[in-house]
Amino acid sequence: MKRTRVHWIGLDVHCHSCDVAVLDPAGRLVRRDRCPTSIPALVEAIEAVPRPRHVVLEEGPLADWLCRNLGSHADEVVASDPRRNRLIAEEGDKDDPLDAERLAGLGQGGYVKAVHQAGTLARSVFKQHVALYHDRVRHRVGEAHRVTGLLRRHGVMAREKDMAGREERDGLLARLPASALLRSDVVLLWRGYDAAVEQEEQTRRQLVRLAREDEAARRFETLPGIGWVRAATLLAFLDTPWRFRSKQALWRYLGIGLERRKSGNGPERLRVPLRTNRLLKTTILGAARSAVLQGENPFADQHRRWTGEGLSPRLARRNVARSLAAVLWGVWKSGNAYRPDWVGRATVPA
Repeated sequence: MKRTRVHWIGLDVHCHSCDVAVLDPAGRLVRRDRCPTSIPALVEAIEAVPRPRHVVLEEGPLADWLCRNLGSHADEVVASDPRRNRLIAEEGDKDDPLDAERLAGLGQGGYVKAVHQAGTLARSVFKQHVALYHDRVRHRVGEAHRVTGLLRRHGVMAREKDMAGREERDGLLARLPASALLRSDVVLLWRGYDAAVEQEEQTRRQLVRLAREDEAARRFETLPGIGWVRAATLLAFLDTPWRFRSKQALWRYLGIGLERRKSGNGPERLRVPLRTNRLLKTTILGAARSAVLQGENPFADQHRRWTGEGLSPRLARRNVARSLAAVLWGVWKSGNAYRPDWVGRATVPA
């Protein structure tokens, strides 16, 4: 199929309505419309365009839902990276119908960068649950900080572990000034903290159960440094090994690869990506740190060798993270179980 024969449909999506713009194969605007943000209405608008037809919309809260439900009604549905679509925000007037037309034009010109979407409802819900678990962890930590912060304002130094039980909490209350209102506020904050702990534990139990049921997550969990939460996180946010053309691309997506920067006759510089998924980066670096601390595994041996050669512990840990990610990617693609002798190989045997 030649690219020039394709009709391009740009969708500027909002909660209640969508602006639709259609470009013919010659790049001429042949239709502009507005329809409700509902699958039946969007399907009707898309199917009014002759095939082959490609749909372009921007990544956002509705993108996953739209891509899954509109995919069978177009030859391709692309959720594009908004950061790459700066033309929409910076050139000329800002208007929703114009945004839809420019999206179609960017797609026709090959200038959009597709954002990977989960292929099924089950995988999408799994990813959302993993994100919810990490959100509940942050919420629990925030609630703990609120309590300890209030205690410290009155000279009571405590950490989260110091308020685990009733006896410990009674002791903290006894150290506060004799103010009924202050003690009431602390008890109120503890109620919020207890609710946060319960939510975190509930989502974690569900996450571990789902991870145990997935074959890929079970293989991930056998690698040193990777438990069920990290296995589920990597599976949910990477989704499939086939979206990465090389392990270097995987490393860059995880935030542990290197980008080359060079301008004019200046020196070539290497740096880690500045824009990255922070949750994935902390997950793989945390797995590397755990693997090193566990000892008695090939990744810990690599870390000792690199630090012995003069590399800083931080850079050595990043190298371990790259090695760990490469092995994980290899066993994911091949379907094989993890074997320690694969660590350090260029490829994992199929």
